[in-house]
Amino acid sequence: QVQLVESGGGLVQAGGSLRLSCAASGSISSINTMGWYRQAPGKQRELVATITRNNSTNYADSVKGRFTISRDNAKKTVYLQMNSLKPENTAVYYCNAQVVVPTPYYRNLEVWGRGTLVTVSS
Repeated sequence: QVQLVESGGGLVQAGGSLRLSCAASGSISSINTMGWYRQAPGKQRELVATITRNNSTNYADSVKGRFTISRDNAKKTVYLQMNSLKPENTAVYYCNAQVVVPTPYYRNLEVWGRGTLVTVSS
C-alpha cells in the first residue's frame, strides 16, 4: 500500500513563510510527477505546483515567484516552500504523486495525501 504523508502546515501571518513536506512510503518502483494542490473553503481543489522526475516544474500563475516546489528522489519526498504568504492562500494543501507500483504487477497509480491545513492571518 502506498501512502503520502504531508507535514509543515500551520498558522502564519501574512507575509510569512512555510515549508510543506510530503513523503511517500510503501511498495514503490518509481515516482514520476509529484505535485501540490489546494482546496480553500467553498472552492474546488486547484493545482499549485508540479514537478517531474527530471525536475521540470509548473506553477499556478497566482503563486509564481513566491512558491518553490522541489523534490528529493532518494527520500521520495516533495517540498513546497511558500514565501510572501497571503490570506487568500489559506487552504488545505494536498500532495499528489504518480507512482509505479510493482505488485501484483507493474502499473501506474495516482496517490493523494490527506492534506495539511495552511492558515494565513491578515
